Amino acid sequence: MANELRNRDFDDFAPLDFFDNFGKNFFKSMTEGSSMKTDIRENEKDYQVSAELPGFKKENIDLNYDNDTLTVTGKHNVDKEQKDEKGNLIRQERSYSNVSRQFYLPNIDRDKISASYDGGVLKVTLPKSEEKLQSGKQIPIN
Repeated sequence: MANELRNRDFDDFAPLDFFDNFGKNFFKSMTEGSSMKTDIRENEKDYQVSAELPGFKKENIDLNYDNDTLTVTGKHNVDKEQKDEKGNLIRQERSYSNVSRQFYLPNIDRDKISASYDGGVLKVTLPKSEEKLQSGKQIPIN
């Protein structure tokens, strides 16, 4: 059980390979899980945004379009608890992550923006407009 509680990221500080792996692994552990993989496709009539947000609940994802910028924000909280046969707590872990990305996508018809979330993938369709609109728009996720 002691091995389960040990933080494996600190193995990088072993004396023999401290300087070999310090830059690579130290900064990798700081950035893992803090970004969302996103694809944006543009065609004549719209932009198609596809963002990977596995493990996020739909109600914890916020979309906003304001000043030609699409903002995607997700909040993820996980509490894990493990008890023995007597009900005594032997391990409790908490994980919190917030991600946010912004994309400049000009000249969008904000009243026709649509979004869906299924299987950990958020898909947003932003139809293009001839008029430039400045006011903000909160986008519901279906």
